[in-house]
Amino acid sequence: MTEPETYDLFVIGGGINGAGIARDAAGRGLSVLMCEKDDLAEGTSSRSGKLVHGGLRYLEYYEFRLVREALIEREVLLNSASHIIWPMRFVLPHSPDDRPAWLVRLGLFLYDHLGGRNKLPGTRTIDLRRDPEGAVIQDQYTKAFEYSDCWVDDARLVVLNAVDAAEKGARILTRTACVSTRRENGMWTVQLRDSRTGAVTSIRARAVVNAAGPWVNDVIGRVAGANSRRSVRLVKGSHIIVPKFWSGQNAYLVQNNDKRVIFINPYEGDKALIGTTDIPYEGAPEAVAADEPEIDYLITVVNRYFKEKLRRSDVIESFSGVRPLFDDGQGNPSAVTRDYVFDLDEQDGAPLLNVFGGKITTFRKLSEHALQRLQKYFPKMGGDWTANAILPGGEIPNADYVAFFETLRMDYPWMPRDLINHYGRLYGARLHEVVGNATSLDGLGRHFGGNLYEAEVRYLVRKEWAQTVEDVVWRRTKESLRMTPRQKADFAEWFQSEMADAA
Repeated sequence: MTEPETYDLFVIGGGINGAGIARDAAGRGLSVLMCEKDDLAEGTSSRSGKLVHGGLRYLEYYEFRLVREALIEREVLLNSASHIIWPMRFVLPHSPDDRPAWLVRLGLFLYDHLGGRNKLPGTRTIDLRRDPEGAVIQDQYTKAFEYSDCWVDDARLVVLNAVDAAEKGARILTRTACVSTRRENGMWTVQLRDSRTGAVTSIRARAVVNAAGPWVNDVIGRVAGANSRRSVRLVKGSHIIVPKFWSGQNAYLVQNNDKRVIFINPYEGDKALIGTTDIPYEGAPEAVAADEPEIDYLITVVNRYFKEKLRRSDVIESFSGVRPLFDDGQGNPSAVTRDYVFDLDEQDGAPLLNVFGGKITTFRKLSEHALQRLQKYFPKMGGDWTANAILPGGEIPNADYVAFFETLRMDYPWMPRDLINHYGRLYGARLHEVVGNATSLDGLGRHFGGNLYEAEVRYLVRKEWAQTVEDVVWRRTKESLRMTPRQKADFAEWFQSEMADAA
């Protein structure tokens, strides 16, 4: 009988934390296996507000350490992946009925200075009666503040971490569930089930990291048969996508009279992403969806500030995610900490590191801290390395995307501007791996609608673990938003016939 393969580290969960930890560990020289029961980022990590930010409103809850770390990480991530992360200016109209202007300005002063801001411009005050950003805002709002944060393609951030992990030797298994783990003689024996074939295999590992997000407690109890004094609190956050209703590339942040803040961000060129809600959630994380009261809530908040009124019929798409926040005992979901906490179970010399909470912006630091917690079990592993490392595709000189884009236009004169921007934003300096030897649009193969061509689909299956239509048109590319129902149906038929075996 063949002995099970043995790894230094087994990571459960293919969201941002699991992928980040797998990448960090592989870069330190550890042998790593990461499993994800669905697709990469299929849960919480593809259903965020798409921001790399310090968390301005967290200052109100005195989360100064978290905000400082997030602000520092904001620029670290911007440098590491400038093709999928880029600066954005946020306009915050001031409402005298909510937080006083001096309090907002004080918060923004702290926001500008807590994290040692280097690349992003600071806060400025806007006269909404004169500045162009005020043209769409109702007349009773006369003052606004403009500040900086960053946009991120969240699902691609996860995928690129997994790609980097794999290139450094990690084994990445998607649609593979961890059925059980048990300690035996100072090691872990793990059973894995392939959800497509039902095949069950075993591996062994010296340490296990539980980065299962909303399922972290399920893994602790049902899979590992362990206990933890810590827990996650599930909070539901929903977003809507509507046609963009203002000119300019700035975003808006508005305060509601319940003290929540809502982001209204440019999205995929001609659309807007609006969110999020904060609602306690007790259902199955995989069953979460935006409900009508949440959609109505978001529309109402937007209509409080903007001249053009949104209607329910304007909503193109909605999505909802479950945030696995560390349960710190706060009653108000908005007040629950977005910080992360580790619980290290060291029984029998076979460590289990459980990860609670966290946010996209701090995933790299969380991953680094996780490996530091496991240092004594791997004394020969390498040191911290990710702070100055570039994610795949981010090898852009001086992180200058404008100059990079102009270079692409010269290298691919036959490619329409929209398609160059699509490839550049998703794949950065690795665009050539997608395009291959093509010298015309015909060379990219069949066109499925929007910016989706056969060459890209085959690349996603070959290199990025895409196995279903949704993997391609939603999490990897967002081209679902540009394709007609007929085009989606035709693509699904082609994918099933042409790519099922390869996927």
